[in-house]
Amino acid sequence: MSETRTGGIKPKHQRLVLLVIALVALIGAGLLAAYALSNQASYFYVPADLMKDPPEQGRAIRLGGMVEKGSLKTRTDGVTIDFLVGDGKARVPVRFTGITPDLFVEGSGVVAEGRMEGQTFVADNLLAKHDENYVPRQMGDMTEAQAKAVVAETK
Repeated sequence: MSETRTGGIKPKHQRLVLLVIALVALIGAGLLAAYALSNQASYFYVPADLMKDPPEQGRAIRLGGMVEKGSLKTRTDGVTIDFLVGDGKARVPVRFTGITPDLFVEGSGVVAEGRMEGQTFVADNLLAKHDENYVPRQMGDMTEAQAKAVVAETK
């Protein structure tokens, strides 16, 4: 009698090959995702860092600091504003076109998402920040007792 092989590899080796292929595919997908995310990442700068070591023109970044008092100017189109963001060491001119957040006022903190165009930061999005003493506008004229009563009603 002669023995004939029915071709292929043993089931044990098939599982090992499939495991190696799955592992290579998983590592490849992870590297591809990391590469894609690195191109889309927004780096955070404060004005002093931005002036000291500016990113390349057009790169998506975030700029954080305080809106300087007296710097907020609205252009004639009514939707574009110019203002200065400072951190006590440097100031960066910012231009934004759109509707500003309710908390966006001079003297408040802001994080602007956008890119540098020349010496001006062009913001696509503004995130207004408030301090730890934030009180909603609706509650600004209330006494402390009235505010506690409103808070108690919402629980």
